[in-house]
Amino acid sequence: MDESAEETKVEWREWGEAAFEEARAEDKPVLLSLSATWCAWCHEMDREAYSNPMVAANVNDSFVPVRVDVDRQPRVRERYNVGGFPSTVFCTPDGDLLTGATYLGVDGMRQVVQRVRDLWSHKGEDAARIPRSLREDPPAGELSPEIERLVAGQLDDKFDDSYGGWGDSEKFPLPRTVEFALKREQALATLSAVSQHLFDTYEGGFFRFADGRDWSGVHHEKLLSTNAGLVRAFANAYLHTGDETYREPAERTVEYLTTTLWRSASDSSDAPNAFAGSQAPGASDDDPDVSDYYSLDPSDREAADPPAVDPTAFADGNAMAVDALLTFHAYTDGERARTYAERALEYLLSELVEDGHVCHFAGDAAETDLLADHAHLLSALTTAYQVLGDDASLDAARGVADVALDELRTGDPDGAEPSPFVDGPREGPGLLDRPLRPLDHNAEMADALVDLALLTGEDRYREAAERAVAAFADAADRFGVQVAAYATAAARLCRDPLVVEVADEAGSDLHRAALRVADHEKVVVPDADLEPGTAALLVEGERSDPAATPEELNERVAERWD
Repeated sequence: MDESAEETKVEWREWGEAAFEEARAEDKPVLLSLSATWCAWCHEMDREAYSNPMVAANVNDSFVPVRVDVDRQPRVRERYNVGGFPSTVFCTPDGDLLTGATYLGVDGMRQVVQRVRDLWSHKGEDAARIPRSLREDPPAGELSPEIERLVAGQLDDKFDDSYGGWGDSEKFPLPRTVEFALKREQALATLSAVSQHLFDTYEGGFFRFADGRDWSGVHHEKLLSTNAGLVRAFANAYLHTGDETYREPAERTVEYLTTTLWRSASDSSDAPNAFAGSQAPGASDDDPDVSDYYSLDPSDREAADPPAVDPTAFADGNAMAVDALLTFHAYTDGERARTYAERALEYLLSELVEDGHVCHFAGDAAETDLLADHAHLLSALTTAYQVLGDDASLDAARGVADVALDELRTGDPDGAEPSPFVDGPREGPGLLDRPLRPLDHNAEMADALVDLALLTGEDRYREAAERAVAAFADAADRFGVQVAAYATAAARLCRDPLVVEVADEAGSDLHRAALRVADHEKVVVPDADLEPGTAALLVEGERSDPAATPEELNERVAERWD
């Protein structure tokens, strides 16, 4: 439990079956406080509402209060998040929802506590509900090019021509959405806005989001996942344009990741040799949204204590960082990016993966076999094989994928019907025993499975990707821009992605030229088994004429686009 929670007057329990058993024995609702180490308003609620003696007494008397770290318990986060953090959620002793809110001050908390007590007294379990996402299967449909068209239409409708980005209120950088839109001007305009408003020009790295349509009201927390996603998005924009405007923020963010967020075993025996999960915003005591630290001049920042870093090395975030850093290295030959990617990947495979099963982080409380961990690690491993030519990465990718196929799919694994992945084991307290089929992580897994199928020649991986994408296809016209990665996966399944096969081992001039073919959705196969005398060729439905040099490879690419 974090220090902020421990300093309150609430008698917090840890998330687990024991808390719900206590609630059942005492016939009390459960109060779930969903918080994050990087969340300034979470700490503000601890300082104000939960440290107020009257509020704390009412909470302790009438509820079983449970504190949840949303980074460490992502399955709890996805089931109980009511619109942001902190999430203040009231549920039955069995975990069904009663009501919830986000941040509450002292007066708001008093009112909600009284209202929930009255609700429980008069209606009890009858007042509870289960979220629709846990009650209904996603609307399956036919996998077709129409999915890409529908999602692209959503991006067109929601794009902000004035300020960049999508939507007319708060703005998130949405790196996967940017990548889907890279063939449209929307992507570059959005990256320019992200670079202008969310990039820390002094220390590097990107802030999480902004409150205003014009990117005002920046929230200054820095998350590993956000920064890794943006390194990859900016690197892919650099691949398409050759413009240093996109390379420079990526390079500065690589530096931020490998300094501020890097935890080295040489610094501490407990450090993981991997990337930390996040850096707090350094918010002021007067207003959690106003950061004293980031408002300082560079010289004053140098003398000030930087915001705290959560040292936990999460599997999904580190896998995203590996993927991003190797992508950046592939386009730039940046050795720093490669070195730290290899170190983090070694940590993941040696400490968090066993026989294909992925642990969310190192610790007794960590969950195993979460879909997000498997999907992002699979993507990192397929990227590692393409960039580094490491056979061990391909073997590990098979193991991670096979566990996901065996443990996390719904429906008949050997059938032909749509079959989405669930977010983790279908067991646990509260609503954890109900399957959740997250669209974004199904898309990530499907996209990585396409790569794995092309790298191994094993069609079963592509078939699993097709069934996962088809499981959501009938709702494609209703998807928001946040899940445009789903359309990327669908498009790559509906048309053969470009494959560049290179007979040379990884690192040769021809292999490096293949990595820099300006198509960020391509797959590069190093050390390919080609006919004697063939150094490289393109495969996209049909096979191109062979290429013997980087110049000839570029000619084959130009012929393809003509």
